[in-house]
Amino acid sequence: MKRVFLIVLDSFGIGEMNDSEAYGDLGTNTIGSVSTSSFFHVPNLKKLGLFNIEGVQCQNQEKVGRPLAAIARMKEASRGKDTTIGHWEIGGIISEKPLPTYPDGFPKEVLDEFTRLTGRGVLCNRPYSGTEVIKDYGDEHVKTGDLIVYTSADSVFQIAAHEDIVPLETLYDYCKKARQMLQGKHGVGRVIARPFVGTSGNYTRTAHRHDYSLQPPQTTMLDLIQEAGKSVIAVGKINDIFAGKGISEFVYTSSNAEGIERTIEYLDKDFEGLCFVNLVDYDMLYGHRRDIDGYARAMTYFDEKLPDIMGKLREDDVLMITADHGCDPAYKATTDHTREHTPFIMYGKNIKPVNYGTRETFADIAATVLDYLGVDKQVSGTSMYHK
Repeated sequence: MKRVFLIVLDSFGIGEMNDSEAYGDLGTNTIGSVSTSSFFHVPNLKKLGLFNIEGVQCQNQEKVGRPLAAIARMKEASRGKDTTIGHWEIGGIISEKPLPTYPDGFPKEVLDEFTRLTGRGVLCNRPYSGTEVIKDYGDEHVKTGDLIVYTSADSVFQIAAHEDIVPLETLYDYCKKARQMLQGKHGVGRVIARPFVGTSGNYTRTAHRHDYSLQPPQTTMLDLIQEAGKSVIAVGKINDIFAGKGISEFVYTSSNAEGIERTIEYLDKDFEGLCFVNLVDYDMLYGHRRDIDGYARAMTYFDEKLPDIMGKLREDDVLMITADHGCDPAYKATTDHTREHTPFIMYGKNIKPVNYGTRETFADIAATVLDYLGVDKQVSGTSMYHK
């Protein structure tokens, strides 16, 4: 009974790509920046071969003589650097066309239709930090009931609302209506509910965020695994990213710690197929907020839990660790994602510790997963498993 546990360390990039300048991200290196923190301690990832990956440059970190895992540096072939595009490519879809972004805010026709659908006005309508936008517009929202609509450098339509003013289920309903509205030309990658609580001067976002993604435009490895009669288990925001498509079971999580615990629980369960995990705190809490020490602590926590995860792997299990983009916490030009390579680590009792160098697309992960599970490959990408 073969099982793959694929863990995405959301935003854990390992250095700029050759086209990073076109994205405004020249010189970015998430792992390099995080490694400068005195709180960064990842001996288990080091043993697996993290610092042996081609191009990895870190402060006070050395390669090991014989890594325990197969490793590779992954290029993103798609045009973009956001969560949706990155995960879709991990799932086997290369996106030739970037999803729409709105550096000047959404056009009047979009907001007019959104107001018609919800019966509420709109505040802000421009790229903004999620923590700053509720500071600057929270009072007006509470007073008027108008919704705070904002975006970022990513393809997102974000709706912030106070939980006492707009109940969660109502906010989620507004997001569903926005998702149905935003198709075609204005088909953003994600509509995101951003609820918050508190009083003036002390507003804080809650863990009740919910993402409504554009449905993947092509078949992914998730669809193929499910069609082959095997399980696809989604932990964290994976179900949202793929709009539920190709997923047989899912569980949401409120933190990295909970995501890791749910993963450990699934290691004890009997199933055949894929357990696909997203640990979002690196991106949401530390990368975007440019918190180097917080990012380092979170990586150290994951590393401390790795022995528990690896110790529960069965004879035919495979553990894969990767990322979907970068979010360099030392990069001050923006607070957005950064266009970087990502790591790939593949460990299992039957996996040879091969260094695959630099791969041309994240989609090689999908091809490898399908190859290992014995499912016919109908996605972009080249399998690494046969080596």
